[in-house]
Amino acid sequence: METLQENLPATPQVQQTQQLIALCQQGDKAAFHRLYQRYVAKVYALCLKLTGRDSMAEEATQEVFVQVWKKLKHYRGDSQFTTWLHRVTSNVTISYLRSQKSFWRQMFNIEDEVGLALVAESDTHSVPFEQYVARLPERARIVFVLHAIEGYRHDEIASMMKIAVGSSKAQFHRAKLLLKEWMGYSDE
Repeated sequence: METLQENLPATPQVQQTQQLIALCQQGDKAAFHRLYQRYVAKVYALCLKLTGRDSMAEEATQEVFVQVWKKLKHYRGDSQFTTWLHRVTSNVTISYLRSQKSFWRQMFNIEDEVGLALVAESDTHSVPFEQYVARLPERARIVFVLHAIEGYRHDEIASMMKIAVGSSKAQFHRAKLLLKEWMGYSDE
């Protein structure tokens, strides 16, 4: 059964990306640099949404492209490259956050400090939504970004994060409640 995508002609940008991928799979570092330049902003944006911190997003972005270089030879084109890259970015960033967890927990308790910092803020109506999301506790932020912003299903998130589907749903619910509270919305 053919999909709609198979029947559509490739755009010039898709064709260029496919050519770059083919060159990268042959070890062409200049082609990889061009591929990097084309997608680094999108990868960084997703890393920033998931980590909530510029410095961590920068490090995660670097790790994503290290992994892309290593894994690109296995990319077969079964899905769009952007879909594959999005999945790699999500998985690498979540793994990166797991590796950083012990460091951050030793420095301070993220779960408590993040919430207190936001609640202590006096003028919450001037805070952009992205800053509220960045201040969510780590798991709640990751689930919220992947589900509400990136469109992943809870079973996909559970698989990526190695948690139960119910935990993904609970973290999403937690994120929504915190965001509503911090933004001054009530159910009344």
